[in-house]
Amino acid sequence: MFKALIQGLIITAKHLAPSKITTVQYPTVRLKVSDRFRGLHRLVPTQDREKCVACYLCPTVCPAKCITVEAAENEKGEKYPKVYQIDLLRCIFCGYCVEACPVEAIEMTGAYELANYKREDFAFTKERLLK
Repeated sequence: MFKALIQGLIITAKHLAPSKITTVQYPTVRLKVSDRFRGLHRLVPTQDREKCVACYLCPTVCPAKCITVEAAENEKGEKYPKVYQIDLLRCIFCGYCVEACPVEAIEMTGAYELANYKREDFAFTKERLLK
């Protein structure tokens, strides 16, 4: 019993050693995220507008149902999203919307700072997603 206690304390002391520090001083030092990290969404722009063709695949595959798309047509007869909105409070960051998009119009960036003070700030509209 006493031997097991000593062994447990030795293991704990090894983890407390200065060589095993994993704390990051966050505001001044930022973590480098993986290339596969799924952070904030972004609509990919083309020369004159967004790349999205309002095919409704992203809201269809979204398990959280957080994407809202309303289609419209321009003078040339091309479909585009009149309304494209993502509610980040409902989003589970699964990446299905990115995989389902046939024209690669949406992508997930490496941005991970999501803190806001108002609920309205978590509703990402088309204009905000194009930035």
